[in-house]
Order: sequence, then structure tokens, then C-alpha cells
Amino acid sequence: MKTYDSLIIGGGPAGLAAAIRLSERGYEPLIIESRDRLGGIPLQCIHPGFGIYYFHEDLTGPEFSYRLISRVEELGIEYVTEAYVEEIVNESMVSKKAKLITPRGSMIVEGKTLIYAAGARERTRYELGITGPNVAGIYTAGEAQTMMDMYGIMPGRRIVIVGSGDVGLIMARRFVLEGAEVLAVLEILSYPSGLTRNIVQCLRDYNIPLLLRHTVKEIRARNGRVSSIVVTEVDEKLEPIPGSEYVIDCDTLIIAAGLRPRVKLLKKLGVRIDPRTHGPLVNDWLETIDVPGVFVAGNSLLINDYADYAAEQGEWAADSAIEYIENNGLPTTPLHRIVPGRNIRLVVPQYVTGLRDTWLYLRVSEPLENLQLVFPELGRRIPLLYALPSVMVKLRLKREEIVRAGEEIVVEAEPR
Repeated sequence: MKTYDSLIIGGGPAGLAAAIRLSERGYEPLIIESRDRLGGIPLQCIHPGFGIYYFHEDLTGPEFSYRLISRVEELGIEYVTEAYVEEIVNESMVSKKAKLITPRGSMIVEGKTLIYAAGARERTRYELGITGPNVAGIYTAGEAQTMMDMYGIMPGRRIVIVGSGDVGLIMARRFVLEGAEVLAVLEILSYPSGLTRNIVQCLRDYNIPLLLRHTVKEIRARNGRVSSIVVTEVDEKLEPIPGSEYVIDCDTLIIAAGLRPRVKLLKKLGVRIDPRTHGPLVNDWLETIDVPGVFVAGNSLLINDYADYAAEQGEWAADSAIEYIENNGLPTTPLHRIVPGRNIRLVVPQYVTGLRDTWLYLRVSEPLENLQLVFPELGRRIPLLYALPSVMVKLRLKREEIVRAGEEIVVEAEPR
């Protein structure tokens, strides 16, 4: 059996960027992709906004992916598509195996390290507690996007979208451009979940109503298809307000209620999951703290604002895998835990070594203006004009700051 330097599960931006970095450094990766082609979700995202940070150009999703795919082809990197990973096996410190099921039969592949970049899944109507019949006209945003942008199929004509995340907002605009009527975008929170630019460019520019503190109580159907929905307002505890219900006649309901990291295989491997990110607990090598030699990047790590960040994390994981291969493991040192404090929803990585400078990705728990991020143990304060839960904050911690801190490093957001 051939042993690769790294098995990369996932052929989206994070996995492709990781493979490219490894190959450019003289190592041999294998990309394992479940779909019939490389590229990941950006292939179905025909809007611009990709590559601004990574390529320093404003690209569409397909353009972004094909730049990475072209480089993979130039480097002659091996990959296998239509490959379902049934199980990951941690054979030893320097042997990770993946059991695959493909149209060509079952196979086992081996790598010295493993980079997990399997992306995320969409939340469903059942997770939101939306009752009603299972009929035609109910789609996740990703399903609708695939139908329209890859197969030229219109899911419906009178649309209601649940969730104001970026994918839902972009789909609202996409429907209008294709001649459909978007009756409303519903958001259960008191503030939008997507980037400000998408609120402006996808809703306000097209006069699409955004209804905050609203959700769908029930789906109604006629002749096997959605005919209307019952909408209700919610209170501060996100509970339906009795008597606030009303009906919107529509033929299509789009569920755009966010993503969850795809971590089933990691759980089975024994990796602990952070309840805040729904992704794995990792150190500043992006290595899982439970299984040495397994690194995680992209939306499997945490849900990113941009594909650029996912690609960036792929390179980070690849550099860590190289360090691991060259030294038969990473340096062992006491870990400092990064603790989300007041007004901080999540932070990644959750542990840092203090062996080098590191980046942190974090999100606040509610919209804040004129604030500062405070690290009491580091004696550091970072002023910000504003912070939104929908916008990732990215900042660097210096090695010397981490070294002089204790076992825990708290980060808080407070008014200035």
C-alpha cells in the first residue's frame, strides 16, 4: 500500500490549498473528494466576493475554485473523486488510514498525517422545529443554489427565505434576478446574521423585506406543494408570541438557517467537539487535541465568512503537517486555553502553545459599537469601532504574550 505524506479529506478551498502547499514544499498529498469533481461549494456560487484576501482579486466562486484546481493539476497532485469516507483509523503516530467506498469499489489509503477539510452541512427545517407536510417546494439554500446555478432549474416563483445568513441573502437576490418574487426574508434574531454588504446589496437594493424576530410556525400545502406558511413573531427568548401569527401565500420555502461543521468522522475517531463552534477542539497547529497528526481546516473547523479564510487555514494545516512529518510529531508543551469571556461567542484555536505567534478567529455574541477586546492576562486591549456576530474578527497573538500568561487566557468584549 502506498503511503502518502498527508491524506486530505475534502476537495474544497481548504483541502485544495492544503494540497498545493504540501506539494510545493516537496511532499505528496492525496485529496479525497465525495463529489464528482474538485472545487467544493464555490463552484455553485456564481456571484463575486471570492478571492479578495487570498488572491487579492474579486472573483466569482467558480473562478476562485478553478484557480486552485488548475494549480493542483499543474503540480500533478493525486486525487480521488466520488469517494465516500466510511471511517478514519488512527493506526499510530505516523499512520492514518481512511476506508473509502467508491464506484470502483472499496479501498483503504494511508498517510503519515491527515488534514480534515470536509466542509459543513446545512441545517434543516426539522432542526428549526418547522412543522407541516413534507411536500415539494421546500429546499435548503444550498439545494436551491445548486438547482439554479448548476442545472438551470427554478425551484419556484413566490419565495420566502428563512434565515438572513449570507447564503440566504445572496439567494434572495438571485431569485429576483431570475424573475421570481421574494416575499420576505425571516430572521429569528433581532439583528441580521449576514454581512452588512450582503444586507445592502441583496435586500435593500431590491426592496426585499427583512422581518426580524420572525420565524415559520407551520407549512401548509395543496396538491403536493407548498401553498402558504404561517409566520409568527418571537419574543426575547425566541418563543412564539401568541396572537402574532399571519399567513404568507407562497409556493417555495428556502431554509437558510446556517451551517454546521461536518464532524461525524472526527467524533467517531474520538475527537472532542466544541459546543460553541460545533467543530473540533484544536491547538495553534490546527491539530486536534485528542488525536496527534490529525489537522482540521475550513468549515469543518468553524464556519467562515469567506472561502479565502478556509484556504488560508488549509495552508496553515499543511505547514503544521509538514512540521509533524519532519519531526515525527509536534513539540509537546503545556497548552494555554483560550477562554471566551463576556460578549464573546466563540474563538479558534481553543488552545495555544506559546511556541510561536498565532492567529485567533473569534465572533462576538451580539452587535457592539465603540468596543474593545480585552485580554486581562496579557494586559492587552484592542479598540474596535464595531463588531457583529456575522463578521469574524481575526487577530494575532504574539509568542511573548502567550508565554507570560497563565494556563488560561480570557478574551472579552466590553464598551470603551
